[in-house]
Amino acid sequence: MAIDAGFLDELRARTPITSVIGRRVKLTRSGRNWKGCCPFHGEKTPSFYVYDDHFHCFGCGVHGDVISFVMQSEGRSFPEAVEELASAAGLEVPAQTRESREAVVHARSLEDVLNATQALWAQALYQPEGRAGLDYLLGRGLTRETIASFGLGWAGEGRGALATALEREGITPAQMAEAGLMRLDEEGRPKGELFWGRVTFPIRDRKGRLVSFGGRILGDGQPKYLNGPETALFSKRRLLFGLDRARAAVRAPRPKGVSAPDLVVVEGYMDVIALHQAGFTGAVAPLGTALTPEQLEVLWQVDRAPILCFDGDAAGRRAAVKAAQTALPLLKADHTLRFCLLPEGEDPDSLVRSRGVQTVAGLFEGARGLSDVLFDLLAGGMVQPGPEERAALRHKLTESAALIEDKTLASEYRRTLLDRFFERFRSSGRGKGGSASFSGGKGWRDESDAAAAFVLMDTTRQRQRLLLVLLLRYPALVPDMEEALCRLDLAADFAAVRGALLDFSAEGLQPVSAGNLRRWVEQNGLHETIRAVMREEDGYAAQQDDVVDPAQLVSARTQWWHFYGLLDRAQFEAEVERDIASFTEKNGDADQWQRLQARLEARERLRRGSLDDSEF
Repeated sequence: MAIDAGFLDELRARTPITSVIGRRVKLTRSGRNWKGCCPFHGEKTPSFYVYDDHFHCFGCGVHGDVISFVMQSEGRSFPEAVEELASAAGLEVPAQTRESREAVVHARSLEDVLNATQALWAQALYQPEGRAGLDYLLGRGLTRETIASFGLGWAGEGRGALATALEREGITPAQMAEAGLMRLDEEGRPKGELFWGRVTFPIRDRKGRLVSFGGRILGDGQPKYLNGPETALFSKRRLLFGLDRARAAVRAPRPKGVSAPDLVVVEGYMDVIALHQAGFTGAVAPLGTALTPEQLEVLWQVDRAPILCFDGDAAGRRAAVKAAQTALPLLKADHTLRFCLLPEGEDPDSLVRSRGVQTVAGLFEGARGLSDVLFDLLAGGMVQPGPEERAALRHKLTESAALIEDKTLASEYRRTLLDRFFERFRSSGRGKGGSASFSGGKGWRDESDAAAAFVLMDTTRQRQRLLLVLLLRYPALVPDMEEALCRLDLAADFAAVRGALLDFSAEGLQPVSAGNLRRWVEQNGLHETIRAVMREEDGYAAQQDDVVDPAQLVSARTQWWHFYGLLDRAQFEAEVERDIASFTEKNGDADQWQRLQARLEARERLRRGSLDDSEF
């Protein structure tokens, strides 16, 4: 049975081998791979290893991919195994017709065209006509061994030279066009060679089969780099330059204590080749496009946390933002990314040559997680932004977290990003790195001061508890109080309640009421979290009504700001003055005035001393 090779590759890419094998074998993590007891021979010590695309037993020698595992474990024929896996992956097996069988043969013929071209170009690099190309590669620090290993070549200056040479082997211009070596005119007829006067880079698929070429022009011509067009063999969205080598390097057996190389995504051919030559054999690169979802899925099949390395310039940072936004909807608890942003004006190739292997190794070791670097990428170097810029950034942060389909992970990202936001832009420079956190705590010098501080801390904790209780009773207040709430320096149990309130608010459930909050708490198993601050007399358990009394909401808003002001009077006064100025300058609307009015009333009560904790 002849099934299109492209379909089989798609089937393997869409079928995680660990999931299929894990249904029959208990697997445990072993570095970047998995291991378990072989299902094909009795053993007590695991010697059956599962890699990103194949399995191997070091005990009995059984070996294969996901299709052969189904065949061997379930006694299925090849067509039956393909049909079963395709059905699970939501794919339809192509009908077996004379045309489909001819298409398989035709694809093999295109590989023959590319291999013949590769042989000619690799040889030409060492001929007088390719001297300029060889000098360029040697001048970039590549050794002759590396040049030969990657199969680099030279496409001559004459536009018809390749066609003439291939014609002697029985290859027609039409075949060259189908293989991506010639341009087509408006009527689909071959009209000229695509590669000429360029250093050539063979592009291989994940199994090492030649599928296309890239080329770099010498001098000032444009485009500097050129990739072959989409063909029956070549899809730019699904391939990465150097992936066949990187996969082999990452999964290769190695002595105990020796770790596998990092899977590192860089921006260009020369970066990949220079890094491989320097020993960073996990380097790959996209093919003239921004990183695609399909490429990310391929990367995660090899490494759960690949490193994305971007050049140290504005374009590199823009590319990092785009890659992060592409990755966010695909993130899972065990699939993430690390980022390495290089020094200004540098790329991996130049760094290896100018600063050495150790410098590059240190940069890769210091790669930061996506959650850590995303805020810096989106903030874009803000130092003292105005209210409008801060509001825009907050919107971008919450919008980015919302892209993550895993709700639990999205909640964690939102919380982390907002924590960073309020930490950096906390007014009066307080918080981390400032003079004191906004909690009411103070330093002390002797035992009497320490005793007074203990009482103060106890009062502070009570006021913070009351702030949270008000929001649990009236969760509709959370959006208005969010910035101030996140500014508070809370103990771990209180911080967990704050996180739950923010997560509920982000869900956007309607109506926003205590009853709905209680049901959400039950559904998400957060009873113990809420019990950390609630008491019987707080009446939270009785709050079942989904109808919110507007008068009570107004009163609760004022109470909340009053307790907030009790925590740090000077800080609260400064914030109110700032908000008054902003409202006046921006000519605020009625809703903004209502929110400001609650703070003004709370400030007046503080000045009169007309409300204390006992009145709550």
